[in-house]
This record gives sequence, structure tokens and C-alpha cells, in this order.
Amino acid sequence: MPPRQIPRRRSRERHLHLPAPWVYQLPAANALLNGTSAVFLLAGYTLIRRGKIFAHRICMIIAFACSTLFLCGYLYYHFSIGLVRFGGEGWIRPVYFTILTTHTILAIVIVPLVIITLTRALRSQFPRHRAIARWTLPLWLYVSITGVIVYWLLYRLYPPRMPGTLAQLAAAVHHWFG
Repeated sequence: MPPRQIPRRRSRERHLHLPAPWVYQLPAANALLNGTSAVFLLAGYTLIRRGKIFAHRICMIIAFACSTLFLCGYLYYHFSIGLVRFGGEGWIRPVYFTILTTHTILAIVIVPLVIITLTRALRSQFPRHRAIARWTLPLWLYVSITGVIVYWLLYRLYPPRMPGTLAQLAAAVHHWFG
């Protein structure tokens, strides 16, 4: 007769998975990527207006790379950290949420627009590229610039409200790593 197996007793405590300390630096890195993207978008626009096609292409590819890296960092951060609540009170709350709402909606809209615009340029479909780029550029600039504004409001000017343990963890990380 085989020995009777006793089921393992599961601990009632949940194992808390803490993100690596560098994850807490991602919002600042993401804001830098957004700002860099905006600079290269403006430079690319200026260069194409001056007829410097190759330099324009380089600037736009760099802007695309910055935005792609931003999106990867943004998703990784929020999958690791979770919800971050805005800490501002009073008149700044509707201002912040208006900026955040328009930023979020246009960030969703801009992804396919950027891909289509870039694809048309790389396929040398320049009349079609120009037609959609007239819409893509201002929306992409708006999303890049408001991304930096959202970062400053959420992380610098008004410290975020985090759930209990996460707030304690963030305070400890800030204390340890400055």
C-alpha cells in the first residue's frame, strides 16, 4: 500500500513581489523620452521645410524610437507598480484630469497614425505620407508634450497617492536611493 500523501499546507500570507529599485526611475526616464521625441519632431519638421530630406528622416526615426522606448517603459512600469493616484487637491485636479484624458485618448489614436505615416514615407509614397503627416505631427507633438506635463504634475509637483504598502515601499526606496 503506497504511503498516504499529506497535502502541503499553503501559507495564508501572500508573497509580495517588489519591483527592482530601478523601476521607480522609469517615470523620469519616460518623461525624458517624451521630451526628446518632441524635440526631434520639431527638428524634423523644420528640416523638411528647408528641404533637408535625409536629416528629416533621421530626426523622425529617432522620434519614433524615443516614443517606442517610452511606450515599453510606460507599460513595464505600470505592470510592475500598478495604479498611481494623483496627489493634487483643489483646482489642479480638474486641470490634471483634463490634460490626462486628452493625452490618453490621443496617445491611443496616435499609434496607428505614426505607423501609417512612417510606413508611407519608407515606401516612398510621399504624397500620401504628406497628407497624413499633416494630422500626425501636431497630435504626436501634443501627446509628447502633455506626457511631460503629466509627469511633472503627477510625480514632481503633487506627490502620488499610493495604496498603503506601496506608499511605504516608495518612501523606503526614496530614503534608500535618494
